[in-house]
Amino acid sequence: MGHTHHEAAGIAPAVSSVGAKYVEPSATRILQRGEKVDDLFNRNITTPYFVQRLSERAYFFNGGFYTTTFYIGETGVLLLDAPEGQAKNILAAIAEVTSLPVTAIVYSHNHADHILSTAEVIEASRAAGVTEVRIIASTKTAEKMEFLKCTLPAPTETVAWPKATFKFDNVTVRFDGFERAAHCDDAGTFLLVEEKVVHLPDLLNGDQPPFWRFGTAENTVYYRLNITQLGDLDWIHHVGGHGNVGGKEDIAFVKQYLDDLDLAVAEGMKTVKFGMVEDIKQYNNHAALMVPWLGTLSKHVVDQLRPKYGKYYGFEFSVPSHAEMVTLSAISYR
Repeated sequence: MGHTHHEAAGIAPAVSSVGAKYVEPSATRILQRGEKVDDLFNRNITTPYFVQRLSERAYFFNGGFYTTTFYIGETGVLLLDAPEGQAKNILAAIAEVTSLPVTAIVYSHNHADHILSTAEVIEASRAAGVTEVRIIASTKTAEKMEFLKCTLPAPTETVAWPKATFKFDNVTVRFDGFERAAHCDDAGTFLLVEEKVVHLPDLLNGDQPPFWRFGTAENTVYYRLNITQLGDLDWIHHVGGHGNVGGKEDIAFVKQYLDDLDLAVAEGMKTVKFGMVEDIKQYNNHAALMVPWLGTLSKHVVDQLRPKYGKYYGFEFSVPSHAEMVTLSAISYR
């Protein structure tokens, strides 16, 4: 299969942002550079999950618009995140390729939607005879969970922030925390070194412009720095938490998109007049000067970018938020 369009029931197919070759998912065939899983949106709404093999021992799980990574070792399975509502599907996916139980779980960051199924996975492992499942997180994630009185299972061991490595059977896992993180303050990359697979949710999703509000980034101004740090690591496949399998071509695409977005915002700030309100007294709030301007400018930016990017997945839903966030950052940082 060599087509380069998404197939989705009832709508025009989106075009690959990186000229990907689309293939059907396979739990046995290793995904090659430049390949993506076909029909991704439709698969998410019509099937419970699928598995794609990424390397000799690492696999991509997709279910309910969530993705994660698992690694099959000699004695057990390492699961990187256990997304919300996906415990049964994850366990079924793992069972497709191995009879080994999950013996370790990594928390990529302290957002519940990516780790909420941990207790269910641990329960299944204990039923399979595992006396203790390792829960591994960075020191910053562990401290954040304690500070916020998180009710999810606490890490049983930590890796030092901002850089550390640990072993799981025969694989080296390298952790790199973002010194200045966009998505949240405890975000970082987990790289399966020998497999050349990197796990980092909520920053970049393969084959599309950034998600709405840059993946709900808490600090947009650092987004490009994080994309660069991710791209500088030695990997072939990236698992981003919600979209298609990522590759280095996706890094290049997003960097170009950010360049074009910055230019469009700069042009829009010169073109769209600030404070276009006939009578601010009726609102009794000076936000009436900012909010309509921001909305008008955002629409202007989206119109500027549509000829080049409008054919890509999520454009109409995501790009208006990008324009607003970049505009606010441009106002703040000069």
